[in-house]
Amino acid sequence: MPPPTGIPRPTVQRLSLYLRELDIAEAEGRHTISSSTIARAFGFTDAQVRRDLGCLGQTGRPGVGYQTDFLAKRIRGALSLDRTWNLAIVGTGKIGSALMRYPRFAGGGFKIVAAFDADPELAGTIIADVEVLPLERLTEVVSAGDIQLAVLAVPAEYAQGVAENLVSAGIRGILNFAPTRLKVNIPVEPIDLSRALEQLAFRVSSET
Repeated sequence: MPPPTGIPRPTVQRLSLYLRELDIAEAEGRHTISSSTIARAFGFTDAQVRRDLGCLGQTGRPGVGYQTDFLAKRIRGALSLDRTWNLAIVGTGKIGSALMRYPRFAGGGFKIVAAFDADPELAGTIIADVEVLPLERLTEVVSAGDIQLAVLAVPAEYAQGVAENLVSAGIRGILNFAPTRLKVNIPVEPIDLSRALEQLAFRVSSET
């Protein structure tokens, strides 16, 4: 299903990659960037990059390229990153706690405002300035707060039930690290680490 902006999903995925390259360029003090530079970074063609950026309107000039700050701003607007998304983390084990410490969340327009865990020993602990709350408080806290997105990092056998509680509480989208498919009526973005490693192993094998 295409995003609300009408930009095709594959293009949206590539725009996210382009935004990372623009962030690097800005950090290095480069004020302009060409489609060929972006293309080389990800193994795309210049034409593909230009088609993708064409979805944003006229953003570059022939012979000059794209202004990095202007293009980054246009991409953030297209991806709805020109606002702050409040985020809840459910499951503060190794993956969840690592995500809470991930510095790019804040810079990318995401703010972790709540964290939950079923382990009573974790309740009350502080991770990256956020208090871990008992899982029993999930519905109460999410319903009362302006929290739109959730990251689910719980064991597979609990994921569906927790996801249903998140939906009931008003969460609008879930990033799912649990190794199971969720059946809910809101957008879910699965993060399958095993599948990513399988694909990487295949690519390495095919090139040797």
